Amino acid sequence: MLIVKILLGLVGLGVVVFVHELGHFIAARLVGIDVEAFSIGWGKAVLSKKIGGVEYRLGMFPIGGYCKMRGENEFAESWENRRDGVRQESGTYFGARPAARILVSFAGPLFNLLFAMLVFTVIWGTGFEFTTMDNRIVLVSDVFPGEDYPATRAGLKTGDRIIGINRKKVENYYDIQSLIAVNAEKELHFTVLREEADGRSKKLDLYIKPELERSSGAGRIGVYFWADPVVESVAPDSPAARAGLSSGDRIVSVNGEPLPYSVALLKILEDGGTRPNSLALEVERGGEVFGAEVAVPEDESAPLGIAWETVRRHTPRYSVFGAIGKGFSEMWETTAVSVRSIALLFRGVDLAKAVSGPVRVTYMAGEIAADSFSQSAGTGVRSTANFLALISIALAVMNLLPLPVLDGGAIVLFLIEMFRRRPLHPRVIAAYQTTGFVLIGALMLFAVFGDILFLVKG
Repeated sequence: MLIVKILLGLVGLGVVVFVHELGHFIAARLVGIDVEAFSIGWGKAVLSKKIGGVEYRLGMFPIGGYCKMRGENEFAESWENRRDGVRQESGTYFGARPAARILVSFAGPLFNLLFAMLVFTVIWGTGFEFTTMDNRIVLVSDVFPGEDYPATRAGLKTGDRIIGINRKKVENYYDIQSLIAVNAEKELHFTVLREEADGRSKKLDLYIKPELERSSGAGRIGVYFWADPVVESVAPDSPAARAGLSSGDRIVSVNGEPLPYSVALLKILEDGGTRPNSLALEVERGGEVFGAEVAVPEDESAPLGIAWETVRRHTPRYSVFGAIGKGFSEMWETTAVSVRSIALLFRGVDLAKAVSGPVRVTYMAGEIAADSFSQSAGTGVRSTANFLALISIALAVMNLLPLPVLDGGAIVLFLIEMFRRRPLHPRVIAAYQTTGFVLIGALMLFAVFGDILFLVKG
């Protein structure tokens, strides 16, 4: 299964890279720069065909790719030959005006953003179903006493229903997660419904500042979703299945302790730091209560095989223009979040966990595709496309950083050239690019090392 996930991930990542390089390719042709080769993947060409003066290649290593333009390495040759300037022949990269080169550099990230917008537009235009939990919450501090989180300090209580965050309507737990995750260390206005002892509900206004989760860079306030302990499904050949549990069962108590909500099971499993060997359950089925014993796997990552009841939501199908508007809005908001996330990397985030390299991204893409396709073809297509859109946006944002070697670094060079009104010395360009190779190379080594740890621990 691991091989299948990696292969699916490589295909997905190849799509995103293809879109990026296609942007460079089209822009280069439009401004009159000759393209010598267009490749998906690196290394020796497994397949190649020359069409219209361009050699189209499929590289041996299907991660990444490139669009090779005529004369783009001319600065290196000029530096090696100690020339004072870069030759600017017609049809070459440095023969084009700085503005044209800026357009070519920007086109790759732009195409990634347009690809993401297109994906989001199609998703919203066709409508989709997703599963989530209710907007009722459980405090982490009630499950694990002694834990201190912003939600507890602000006065939220277990059983509260969050109906709005910063004037935005909240209907389910997905909405809560989405708004909190992207607003670390920003004070948010929460609108809460609390049920009183007499059965009446009152509306409260609370202000909570999500704290920064160091391992992911996301915001958190210390809440779980509330889910009644009703079994939606049981995994085949799991401890729960062997104990005789089935869909629709309600777990009343575990080891003699009442189970008011599903996440209370976490406390029982982790209470005192020692996992029990088994769980003695009281189960209600069809109005009758019976006992069942579930063996607890020694491996903490191994599931019991119980899936709790979820809330299913289906989005409306938008018109063409409505879908385009939603697609653009989601692309824009996701891009803004990506930019903010980069800033968080300099604020104490655990880089080994928060920064993903090509191996981990490939694995995650394949895992999402494999898991979602196992549910249904429609879910598989939507989930995979949505993830690729997010990766495409991340690739665009990263490439626009003003670092040497990246598209953003090239744009900086060409802007300087425009303002100077004369080309930069090859020595300056070479030194700038060399610095970039060192920085990006170090970052890639760090990310790949983190990927290896991720796979080994996984």
